[in-house]
Amino acid sequence: MNEAITHLKVPIEREERDVCLGPNGSAAHVTRVLRMISGRWKLPILFRLFAEPSMRSSQFMRDMPDISQKMLTQHLRELENDGLVARRDFGEQPPRVEYGLTNSGRGLMPVLMSVKEFSRQYPETSG
Repeated sequence: MNEAITHLKVPIEREERDVCLGPNGSAAHVTRVLRMISGRWKLPILFRLFAEPSMRSSQFMRDMPDISQKMLTQHLRELENDGLVARRDFGEQPPRVEYGLTNSGRGLMPVLMSVKEFSRQYPETSG
C-alpha cells in the first residue's frame, strides 16, 4: 500500500479528529517541529552537525560563507533552546566553544533524511 491514508479516504469518528487536530494533536506536534527547524540556516547547521559530531563557530562560518556571525549565533541559540543542539564551553581563554547535536537532535535526523528522500522521489513539478 503506497498511498497515504487521509481523513477523506477513511471515515473516522469526530473524537478521533479532535485528537489529530486538537492543541495536543498530530498537527500541533508537526507544526512545533517545523517551527524548530524553520530559518534559513537551521537545516544547514543541523546537517553539518550530523556530519561532524562537534563544531566551532569558525568552522560553521567557513562551511557557510554567506551566514553572518549574528545569524549563526541566533540560530545556534534557538536550536539550543529547542533542545536540538548542545553548547559546550571549555572555560578557556581565549574562549573555546563547540556545538554538537543532542539526543533529540540526533533523533530528528532520520526524520529529516526521510524528508530528503521524499523530495527526491517526488521532484518539483512546474506549474
